[in-house]
Amino acid sequence: MGVLGSLILTTALAGVAGTGLGGLVGALFRKDSNRTVSLLLSFAGGVMVSMVCFELIGEALETGAHVALVAFAILIGMAVVFALNYLIDQKANKEVPHVDKDHPRTADGLDELIHSDHLEQHYKSQDSKLSLFVAGVVMAGAIALHNVPEGMTIGAAYVGGSSTVDGTAMVLALLIGLHNVPEGMAVSVPLISGGMGKGKAVVITALSGAPTILGALFGYWLGDISAMGLALSLGFASGAMLYVVFGEILPQAILLYRSKLPAFFTILGILAGMFLIFL
Repeated sequence: MGVLGSLILTTALAGVAGTGLGGLVGALFRKDSNRTVSLLLSFAGGVMVSMVCFELIGEALETGAHVALVAFAILIGMAVVFALNYLIDQKANKEVPHVDKDHPRTADGLDELIHSDHLEQHYKSQDSKLSLFVAGVVMAGAIALHNVPEGMTIGAAYVGGSSTVDGTAMVLALLIGLHNVPEGMAVSVPLISGGMGKGKAVVITALSGAPTILGALFGYWLGDISAMGLALSLGFASGAMLYVVFGEILPQAILLYRSKLPAFFTILGILAGMFLIFL
């Protein structure tokens, strides 16, 4: 199996299998309590922070790129994902009655995180097939914004590698797969709660991890151009993931379960990621 084949297989396991496993857990056990989901999201957010701070940024700097260039790429990654999320929110939130002026300025439920509440609203209103299609595209776009940057990190780790999976790529794939389990639950639980069959919800959830593969191919292509391209790829992905963690996952986790426990589980996630990276 060549490098690209190995890359696609590894990313599929991390993205599709990891997200699908989370979807299956959500379908079988319906772990949709605010407390459970909050702590799982907090832990996953900590894992992502660990991956960015202990692995990706260091890898970007080791290419020889100036620290200012890496910082610039991180800011661009943050800005792009924020802007795209803002556009999606503007499209979806205005069509959902419960998201009003008194609502927190971020998602406070699983259905809002992926905008399945937007799709459900169109189903309830018995809107046209076109409206349902657009709502589905909006939901898919929200999910893709979480998964594409993750794939970019695995793709960048393959640059200059052989046909076998090196240690860095395997660790990143494991961390991303771990992160995708609660994210898969975040997709499947609201779909099932909205009336979708469990089997169909699990399949859709697993497929929602497919953008990870596209991100991996893009990250590999960009990183293979030059050392600067690799630094930009890693920096962009780092910034995108930092925004997802601090701008979406952790605020939602705190709103779901207002206590000190999300902070402790975030720290545990950071430590778990650190052990996986350095052991």
